[in-house]
Amino acid sequence: MKLASLKSGGRDGTLIVASRDLRKAVAVPQVAHTLQRALEDWHNAAPRLNAVAELLEEVAGNGGTGLVESQEVFDLDPAVLAAPLPRAYEFVDGSAYLPHVERVRRARGAEVPKSFYVDPLMYQAVSAGFLGPRDDVLVVSEDYGIDLEAEVVVVTDDVPMAVTPAQAAGHIQLVGLVNDVSLRNLIPDELAKGFGFLQSKPRSALSPVFVTPDELGDAWRDDKVHLALTTHINGDWFGAPEAGVDMQFSFAQLIAHAAKTRPLSAGTLVGSGTIANQDESKGASCLAERRTLETLRDGKPSTPFLRFGDRVRIEMLDRAGRSVFGAIEQRIARLAPPG
Repeated sequence: MKLASLKSGGRDGTLIVASRDLRKAVAVPQVAHTLQRALEDWHNAAPRLNAVAELLEEVAGNGGTGLVESQEVFDLDPAVLAAPLPRAYEFVDGSAYLPHVERVRRARGAEVPKSFYVDPLMYQAVSAGFLGPRDDVLVVSEDYGIDLEAEVVVVTDDVPMAVTPAQAAGHIQLVGLVNDVSLRNLIPDELAKGFGFLQSKPRSALSPVFVTPDELGDAWRDDKVHLALTTHINGDWFGAPEAGVDMQFSFAQLIAHAAKTRPLSAGTLVGSGTIANQDESKGASCLAERRTLETLRDGKPSTPFLRFGDRVRIEMLDRAGRSVFGAIEQRIARLAPPG
C-alpha cells in the first residue's frame, strides 16, 4: 500500500491512502488521523490500512469516484501533500554507498579508514520538520553551497535496543525517498570542530508517498531497493545510479547500528546516504559527487552548486516505468532573514 499526508490537519497532517498509480486517494480517520499514530499501533493499523488500499484499487479501476468505508475518493494532487511524516521523533542518516566516500577522500588525498567497510557512518539529522514534495528549499544565501542529496529512506515501528540485523529487518515498515539538503560550504568548519553537522544540514524533503516493502515486489530484497534513483536539475538528467548496487550496508544493518545502544521509536527514519555507484556513467545523486569527479579528472570542480531559481526533481521508477513514490520537485528560493 501507499500512504501520504495532506497538509491540512495540523503539524502532523492528515493520513491518506493513495492508489498504486498515484491518481486517487482517500482519508482514513477510522484507522488513524496521522501516519505517526498508525505507526505507533502498526500491528493493528496496517491490516486495516491495507484493506482500505485494496478497496481503493477497486474504486480507482471503476472510474475513480465513490466512497471507501464512508470516505469520498478524491484526485491526488502532490501540491497539497505534506511530507508523509511531516515531523518524526528521529531521523538518522547513513552513508552506505562507499564509492561516494572513496571519491571524496581521494580528491583530498586521504584514504578511507578500514573501519568504514565494517562499521556504518551515521549522523543524527533534522527530524522536527520535513519539507513536502513540492515545497521550496529556502536558503538565506547561495554562498552556503546549496546541494541536493537523493537517497532512499525507510521507516520503522518500535525497534528494541541491541537488535541484530536479522531482527531489525522485521521492523522496516515503509520505504520512501528523501532529498537530504546540504549546505556544503558550511560543512568543513563544522566538521573541523569535531562535533558533527548542525547549520550545514537544514530540513530535508520527503517523497509524496511512502510504500510498504511488498509494493516494490522483487525490487525489495536483501533489505535494499534494487531500482535506479533518477535526478534532474533544471530539466537536465543528472544521474540514475542503482540503489541496490554498491550499498555496503543494508537497511537492516543500518537500523541495527542505530539501535546498538538505544531503542528507536515508531516513526524513526533511517536514510541510506547519497546513492553512488562505481560505474560513473550512472551519474550522481549530489553535486558534491560530480564536483569531486571533476576535481579528480581536471584538478578543480566546474559544476556550480545550486542557485536561486534552480529546480530539482528526484524520482524512482519501477521496471515498467511507473513512479513508485511520486516525484520530489523543488525550487531553490531565497529566504529573507527575519526582522
